[in-house]
Amino acid sequence: MIYIGLDLGEVSLGVARSDTGVIANGVETYRFPKGNYRQAANYISKYIKRENIDIIVLGLPKHLSSDIGERAEVSIMFKELLEEKTKKEVILWDERLTTKQALDTMKEAGLSSKKRHENKDMLAAVLILQNYLDYKGEKKDGK
Repeated sequence: MIYIGLDLGEVSLGVARSDTGVIANGVETYRFPKGNYRQAANYISKYIKRENIDIIVLGLPKHLSSDIGERAEVSIMFKELLEEKTKKEVILWDERLTTKQALDTMKEAGLSSKKRHENKDMLAAVLILQNYLDYKGEKKDGK
């Protein structure tokens, strides 16, 4: 099984991948014109088909109170676009604080603010996918 994790922003899409179902790795950050989610969906659906991706995990940015806001509604719409284009189920995964965690991790690693900005979406996608994989592993182990 090949997994991808996605972190959707207004102008970028972080992409992570796992070929083992155990460890997530960063692939890229795809940039698109602000709000042009159809272009982002077209781009990633081609990647999904070309790379024979089995499982798609898309971050769902809920509020800390668990409410669904405007950004989460965009993710839900993007999920539907991807499912239509790929004919595969897209799993929505709670991504609260992953971007902050990604930025904090890069800051601790000493990356410049420019490098942090360039890579935050890809690292957030890695965190989303890794959290999902860890959950699946724990569930399989009966924890």
